[in-house]
Amino acid sequence: MKYFKNLFYLTGKRLIDILDISGFTILLLLRALYFCKNAFSKRREIFKQMYIAGVKSFIVCSLVAIFIGMILSLQVGIELQRFQQQSLIGDLLITTMTREMGPLMTGIIIIASVGSAMAAEIGTMKVSEEIDALEMMSISPVKFLVMPRLIALAVMVPISTIYVIALGTIGGAIVAYFQLNVPYDIYYNRVVQAIRFKATYVGIFKSFIFGIIIAAISCSQGLKATNGALGVGKATRSTVVASFLMVLIVGYFITSFFYGK
Repeated sequence: MKYFKNLFYLTGKRLIDILDISGFTILLLLRALYFCKNAFSKRREIFKQMYIAGVKSFIVCSLVAIFIGMILSLQVGIELQRFQQQSLIGDLLITTMTREMGPLMTGIIIIASVGSAMAAEIGTMKVSEEIDALEMMSISPVKFLVMPRLIALAVMVPISTIYVIALGTIGGAIVAYFQLNVPYDIYYNRVVQAIRFKATYVGIFKSFIFGIIIAAISCSQGLKATNGALGVGKATRSTVVASFLMVLIVGYFITSFFYGK
């Protein structure tokens, strides 16, 4: 009986914690959106965060994009080759990259490289009482810390997604040419013919939403950090897990909304 009491207690406590951080994150996002009207005055911080999210993730994005394109091209090409239809690789690859894999892989990269660092940075400021010092000086932490990061990721994640899609297409072309004997001209003609405006704007819209989600979760977890270094580590871990789950869930619902019957 005591075991079940402890189980119910722990389950209820965990549920309350989830509802607490969820509500805090939503309110934080709304406040950050409100402070977007002051974006021009914080342009230097916004550009700094854009540099961190974009330029510093350049190498990782490049490697992941090329190999994702090569893997998709190889796996799809092997199956198509059985039916002598490997010339269709370009169609399938650009459709997959634009609709789903481009935004998803970019989101995962940003979560791992930027979101976790963002949570650790703000969490360290929280446990070292720098956030309290800002409030004592009548400086809003949301306006000073959250809003620039929100705008930066909302801008840079779509840009990074376009870059990932382009490099993934190049990686697919390399495999198609050297391993599946598909000439470059046929491959790129199929890619150009398969590009659809709807798939493009849905992919960019997805990445825009992913950027907002990652920024909101990272900042909220950082602002909720307690208990010194242990709390910062927990906030960083929670950021990665929560952001990854939300990207998957929201990505599914966006795809279902635009393409579901």
